[in-house]
This record gives sequence, C-alpha cells and structure tokens, in this order.
Amino acid sequence: MSLEERREREKEEMRKLILDAAAEIIFLDGIDKLSIRKIAERIEYSPSIIYHYFNNKDNILNQLMSNAYQKIITALSSAKLSSDHPVERLKDATRNYIETALSMPNEYNAAQLNSSPDVLKYTASLFRGATNKNPALAFLCDCLKDIHKNAPRSESEIELMAQMIVIAAFGLIMRLNVEAELEEKQKYRLIDHFVNVTILQMAGIYTNNMPGGKSI
Repeated sequence: MSLEERREREKEEMRKLILDAAAEIIFLDGIDKLSIRKIAERIEYSPSIIYHYFNNKDNILNQLMSNAYQKIITALSSAKLSSDHPVERLKDATRNYIETALSMPNEYNAAQLNSSPDVLKYTASLFRGATNKNPALAFLCDCLKDIHKNAPRSESEIELMAQMIVIAAFGLIMRLNVEAELEEKQKYRLIDHFVNVTILQMAGIYTNNMPGGKSI
C-alpha cells in the first residue's frame, strides 16, 4: 500500500469514527445535545481535529443522514432482483428495509426523529406527492401498482397505501430499537408476521391464511 493510499484510508477511518460518535450521542442524548465539543470528548481528540474533516455540526448531520438513506435505498434496490412477482418484491423490500434499519439503530433514530429541513429532505414521506421526491416511497408505489394492475387504483390511493406501510414499518422498527434486549426468536417472529400478514393487508392483498381471506 502506497503512502497516499494509507493516508486516504486513515482519513476515512477518522471520518467514520467521528460519524459513529455523533450517531451515538444523538441516540443517547438527542440531536439537540450534539456538538463538536461532545464528539471530540467521546473520541478523545481535540475539536480542531474534527474541523479538519467536517466544516461544522450540520455537515456531520448531513453526512449521517445521507449515509443512512443510501443504505436504505440499497436495501430496497436489492429487492428488485429477488422476484418477478410484485407481492414477493414488496415483502422482500419491507424485510430488507426493516433489517437494514435495525442494523444501524443510532443512524436510523437520528434520521427519523429529526425535524430539521436538511434532514427532512431525505426522510419526509407523508406529504402529498412525496412519491416524486422520495425514492424509497416510489419503490413501494411501483410494487403496489404492479400488484393492482388488474384493478388499477388512483395514484393518490397508491401513494397513501405506501405511506401507511412506511408509518407502520417505522413504528415496528422504533419499538424493536427501544426493546433492544428482545430475544432474537421473538424479534423475527414479529418481523415475519408484519411482512407476511400486516403489510399484505395494508396493501389490499388477502390470502388464504387470513381469516375470511382469499388469494389475490
């Protein structure tokens, strides 16, 4: 490894150390408590070192949000390759989203509980027309359109369905993050039921394993 490559790796390692510390502070103390000084104390470096890698606190926040959202988009994109059947894609996308969010609880909580405009440009999904600006929501809408292609629903109804799915997934993820000591078997039991029953019901899909249901 050349000297330049080593320096670049060390730079990336330091940036990750700073971002991880910021995410942990937000998770434990809230975003209002985040400061360059607190990050410096946590990683045991001087504040001037942090300014060498990031311009300010907002720059750190934006990078955290961008990184977290990119992981979510990657998780959803992988579902596109999982199956030609839109119902299976919807289930895979939902499961991938939940498991990715649970793998980064600090970043996820920091992003989803933040109401600043800089963060909301990544996370906002409940306003009318959000599908046009939120790639994750757009993916869900595409799945729902494919599912209901034989009985088309309006764009606004499809978007509303997708938004309800996002809200429901958010609630499950937040509770699993809060109840972090839950045994793995129960955690995945909850996720499985959510993906295989709750999401399908919310998407207007009824299957034989539901009381009074029918196959789509």
